[in-house]
Amino acid sequence: MKQNRKWFAFVAALVMVLALGACKKKPPPPPPAPPPPPPTPTASLSANPTTVQKGQPTTLNWRTENATDVTIDPGGKVDLSGQQQVTPQDSTTYRLVAKGPGGQQEATARVTVEAPPPPPPPPVVERNQPTLEQDFNQNVHDVYFDYDGYNVRGDAQQTLQGDAQWLKAHPNAKVTIEGHCDERGSTEYNLTLGDNRARSVRDALAQMGVNSSQLNVISFGKEKPFCTESNEQCWQQNRRGHFVLGAGSQ
Repeated sequence: MKQNRKWFAFVAALVMVLALGACKKKPPPPPPAPPPPPPTPTASLSANPTTVQKGQPTTLNWRTENATDVTIDPGGKVDLSGQQQVTPQDSTTYRLVAKGPGGQQEATARVTVEAPPPPPPPPVVERNQPTLEQDFNQNVHDVYFDYDGYNVRGDAQQTLQGDAQWLKAHPNAKVTIEGHCDERGSTEYNLTLGDNRARSVRDALAQMGVNSSQLNVISFGKEKPFCTESNEQCWQQNRRGHFVLGAGSQ
């Protein structure tokens, strides 16, 4: 009987404990998780080509994500993605800045501007080859004589050697040797003297190896003076064997 009372007391205490536990309030639910942060922008920038000659263009290409504002320096605000042709005057580093709720991202592209190559040298202009007549006038020289003489003087030998060298180098050239005199003496006498002078020059050239078929002689005496003053200096210029290149010479 006594044991039953203890049992009932234990059960009653247990029931009371359970009842008290059931009366306590339930804890509140945990707060909701915060939203994730906005993504950071991404950006890329390239130039094609990366090296240009001064004055030539290049194309910038860019692409961004998670951005709301994009600028390229130098330049200014641009679309979120795209391309643009630029013509830098000097080597330039282009800087792209992409901004968005999640922050900022940058990208760069370097364009090297090379100086244009130097202009090509002017074409070489070949100098016109002198004509046969020009070459003749430069290299064949007259022979001068003493008063009333027609023998070739010693100082004229070197001149005749140069004349002979040119004539032998141009075998198809025809030359007339004119005999001239100063104004003193009669016309007939000077015509004969002029003829002798022209023949003396021709014979000297033939002895130096010039083909005589290249040489003709004629006398003008005192009829075609080179100088018209009446003094020794002028007369000396008129006492000569004068060379004239013939027509049709080659």
